[in-house]
Amino acid sequence: MRPLQKEIIAYEHVLPKIDPKQEIRRSIDFLKDYLKANPFLKTYVLGISGGQDSTLAGKLTAMAMREMRQETGDDSYQYIAVRLPYGVQADASDAADAVAFQQPDQDLIVNIKKPVDAMVDAVEATGLKISDFNKGNIKARQRMVVQYAIAGQNKGAVVGTDHAAENFCGFFTKFGDGAADVTPLFRLDKRQGRAMLQELGCPEHLYLKAPTADLEEEKPDLPDEVALGVKYQDIDDYLEGKEVSEQAAERIETLWIKSRHKRHLPITVFDDFYKHN
Repeated sequence: MRPLQKEIIAYEHVLPKIDPKQEIRRSIDFLKDYLKANPFLKTYVLGISGGQDSTLAGKLTAMAMREMRQETGDDSYQYIAVRLPYGVQADASDAADAVAFQQPDQDLIVNIKKPVDAMVDAVEATGLKISDFNKGNIKARQRMVVQYAIAGQNKGAVVGTDHAAENFCGFFTKFGDGAADVTPLFRLDKRQGRAMLQELGCPEHLYLKAPTADLEEEKPDLPDEVALGVKYQDIDDYLEGKEVSEQAAERIETLWIKSRHKRHLPITVFDDFYKHN
């Protein structure tokens, strides 16, 4: 195994093989334990895109909240799913199917187009030009603003969808979808997440669809694997300690190094930056 591969696996806590049932239980218990440790919190909020990650995180959250109500007799424990389209969502039917599969206690839809466009207009009024890529990050951050606004009104915490196959390479928007209170999928790669959804009886089209961030208007439905320059199969193999091609390994390790700044809290004068991977 490559030296940096060991470091990345240790950081991401990826197991070479999982028992889907065991990891489902582990995630549910994690979500419940967080609420038990913070009794003033009664709600979880999660943005639903219709992709694999939010579908899995939402299903686990819904299950955790049902168990919390059963165990405590407190019906105020709620899971709020929120769909956050920018204008018209191309895969809106998948998002609706994901919500139906999860069965949240509340299902909200908040269109972020007006606030995103207003922000772009406000910044461009200074003479700056917002690129399509940068606008995509603004969309991701606006979605998180909405989730925290809903959580703030409902004694809630925000659930994140970050997992090992995205975290290692920083494939998220800093302070956008990378911001959350709890991340029940951390430690899992894409392959393992699919196995858990299969175990949960998820409709196949929700976890077999090609993953896409769907943020750039000039590159609609750009597949994650194209944006990353490496296939998820190679990423999963690498994170599970298997051998991959030299080209794939070098790309993975380059992404890890370049995205280091996304995997730490704000740095202070007392921190050694290079120890914060």
